Amino acid sequence: MKILVVNAGSSSLKYQLIDMDGEKELAKGLVERIGIEGSRLKHSAGEKKTEIEQEIPDHEAAAQLMLKILQDPEYGVIKSTDEIGAVGHRVLHGGSAFTASVIVNDAAKQAIRDCFPLGPLHNPANLMGIEACEKVMKGTPQVAVFDTAFHQTMPPKAYMYGVPKMYEEKLHVRRYGFHGTSHRFVSRRVCEFLGVSPEGKRIIICHLGNGSSLSAVKDGKCQDTSMGLTPLEGLLMGTRCGSCDPAVVQFIANNPLKEDGTPLGHPVSVDDVLTMMNKKSGLLGISGKSSDCRDIDSLADAGDPDATLAREMLIYGIKKYIGSYAAAMGGVDIIVFTAGIGENNAYLRERVIDGLEFMGAKIDPEKNKTRKEAVISACDSKVTVCVIPTNEEIMIARDTLDLVTTGKVRDN
Repeated sequence: MKILVVNAGSSSLKYQLIDMDGEKELAKGLVERIGIEGSRLKHSAGEKKTEIEQEIPDHEAAAQLMLKILQDPEYGVIKSTDEIGAVGHRVLHGGSAFTASVIVNDAAKQAIRDCFPLGPLHNPANLMGIEACEKVMKGTPQVAVFDTAFHQTMPPKAYMYGVPKMYEEKLHVRRYGFHGTSHRFVSRRVCEFLGVSPEGKRIIICHLGNGSSLSAVKDGKCQDTSMGLTPLEGLLMGTRCGSCDPAVVQFIANNPLKEDGTPLGHPVSVDDVLTMMNKKSGLLGISGKSSDCRDIDSLADAGDPDATLAREMLIYGIKKYIGSYAAAMGGVDIIVFTAGIGENNAYLRERVIDGLEFMGAKIDPEKNKTRKEAVISACDSKVTVCVIPTNEEIMIARDTLDLVTTGKVRDN
């Protein structure tokens, strides 16, 4: 069966067509600037690549263009949309209602709407993608795969916040966690790669990219994760500040500064502060120059003090989470690095593991040079340290295939 994987944003639609017989990628692409001047589609199928610029007013038009290029005589890989057995959609927030992926129906769509307040930037766009595909692919099953689902095995002691309990009971204020599809894929793949069973294993997943999160996985189930009610909590990230004293929000709201560092002269709203914490903080806010870790490395290596501080803050934060999760699980057997930074930044991996010898983790500098799936720990390391490239699209496609053929997800 061929599965179409869709990830819809507010003005974009990413897609990948996968032949599940061998899990082979047939084509992928991106429709961007939907509803904005300069909208276009970028598409590739093997060595063949093309780009189309045209007006794309909404997500339905984007979905139609996606299907058109997939059937194109020169650049397409299918003759008819009938060849697509189902569509799997990435959905950011499933709240506490979803502990696994689901076939989309009216109830599922309403539940996604109910999570709009928890994922105001992503969930509305994700639903637009689902409804657009429903319109242009009538009768084709649609599946929703939630970023939060894998983390719903956390116990209350890990997901509850220390605010009055009624806020969790009435408003669902709690830790949800994100990047769950990646954490789930990697936690299973590392066990396959090492030839071990998830049962009895204590694994720490370091998903490090422009957005970053860690998770503690024991016996194949998530015990804790660094992101919270929203993706803002946790590590310092590309433009997100990560965890900080909540009173910082009030203090900055009452004492805001202009871009040049001079007083603004009047208070701003909490929403304004959270926008700054989401979009102008993190590596960008500390360095003052870039949100890209590659730029931060180059600047730090050249002696830039602010970039050096940003890098040190990131490394220090990762170390703290690894130490706390090892303590929470009573030890750690496997540490995994994944995602853009985790898979490609050997310097950061070495610095993170350096000093963790006391807990049995030791890296091999030569093995660490890899950018592929590999064990990078030293021969005498008691903890196995690995690089495992993530593949959220395959995880979404697998869930979609399972649900439309058997009615349930095999490994959730």
